[in-house]
Amino acid sequence: MSCGLALSLALMMSDPNVAVAAAQPHAVAGAPVSVAGEPLFLDIVSQSTSLKAVVDAWAADKAADAAGFLTGADFTGFKTRAEHLSQTDMQGHLILKERGTDGDLKCILRGISEDIPKKIAAVEAATTPEARAVALSELSYLLNDNVEVITSPPQPEV
Repeated sequence: MSCGLALSLALMMSDPNVAVAAAQPHAVAGAPVSVAGEPLFLDIVSQSTSLKAVVDAWAADKAADAAGFLTGADFTGFKTRAEHLSQTDMQGHLILKERGTDGDLKCILRGISEDIPKKIAAVEAATTPEARAVALSELSYLLNDNVEVITSPPQPEV
């Protein structure tokens, strides 16, 4: 069994939104498809919005500069939620790929899924307040991109 299939099965069994998304019909060739109203993608938007608000608050009040921040409950809980979001993004990618969607969204979701852990690692690796501010800003932008790529109206391919 391939790793992708195993991951798909594990996620489908743990999140009912995945099963709903997987049951959607295949895309019609040439027709732009919006997934913004589907439960799985609404969940991605909700998670991303919530996590972005946390990151923005940390950046505003310089919370990440406090001693012990990276080992504290706030950051470790955030990291767990972000890892779940990353897995959900990958599930969205796999579902769109299975549907035969040819648009950019499936590729963007995969990229975001792969970038979330990297951006969190950059926050953890930052050794100065300036570097942490940049890392938090980049993480905030990524989470915002996650919302915007799903909620923006689909465009026909050119």
